[in-house]
Amino acid sequence: MSSSAVVARRDAGREVSSPRPRRRPHLGRIAAQVFMITATVLWLVPMVFAFYVSLRPFDETKKLGYVSLPHHLSFDNFIHAWSQSNMLRYFLNSAVITIPGVLLTLFLASCVAFIATRLSSKVSIFLLIMFTAGNLLPQQVIITPLYRLYLWIPVPHFVSSSGLLYNSIAGLIIINVAFQVGFCVFVLSNYFKTIPTEIYEAARVDGASFWTRYWRLTLPMSRPALAALGTLLTTWIYNDFFWAITLISTGNRRPITSALADLQGEFVANQNLIAAAALLAAVPTLVVFILLQKQFVAGLTLGATKG
Repeated sequence: MSSSAVVARRDAGREVSSPRPRRRPHLGRIAAQVFMITATVLWLVPMVFAFYVSLRPFDETKKLGYVSLPHHLSFDNFIHAWSQSNMLRYFLNSAVITIPGVLLTLFLASCVAFIATRLSSKVSIFLLIMFTAGNLLPQQVIITPLYRLYLWIPVPHFVSSSGLLYNSIAGLIIINVAFQVGFCVFVLSNYFKTIPTEIYEAARVDGASFWTRYWRLTLPMSRPALAALGTLLTTWIYNDFFWAITLISTGNRRPITSALADLQGEFVANQNLIAAAALLAAVPTLVVFILLQKQFVAGLTLGATKG
């Protein structure tokens, strides 16, 4: 082979292996990044401002306004909010309401979703429509008949000292569970459908009962979905205020959201104290999200890689 042919082949190889020109970033990707950054800033600004207000004395804010430079910052508002509103009692009330409410909702919703996915398609679609339709009904629409039912339905005295669902922790748990089950059934049923039917057929051949297939097969495989729903339910039930002020009349039985309302004066409102109390009230939900963050993210991306 001549030297000229070798040089030509070497030059051709160089041309083939030459780096490709870099592509410009896609316009849609840039717009998505700008949107996420803007949304993050818009979400953080109120939180940072609330923390800033909670550190300022009320007299200074009243005199100089909220946007002026601070002369003195302290955690006195957090101390006063904790002591004046008896927040420890309200925290315990919220825990007594939220923990059973979340567990009952997940258990009932998983039972219904499991049955709906194991039945025929027509029956399962009807069940999903019935449970999902309950979420479309505004809470304010049924408050009057529900209030009368709570005054009429008797319960044992160890559940409520008045013998009625009204003004009881149990009544508040029941109504929160009733309004959250529909959404959880919809989410869990869609996830249960992604579990291969061959697994259930193999378990049936091995003699597994219907309950065993649900309790020891389906639930362990659905931990990410249950964790994601548990995080959302904790936030929703814990932050409930409407049912608490409507169905409970005794102040020491209300959840933490009512403690914030107790700090609101009739004529003068100490917004610095309320901001500090609101940040304290948000701590439990933040802790729950941090503890379940990995499972929460995994639950949100469950269907991303399933065909």
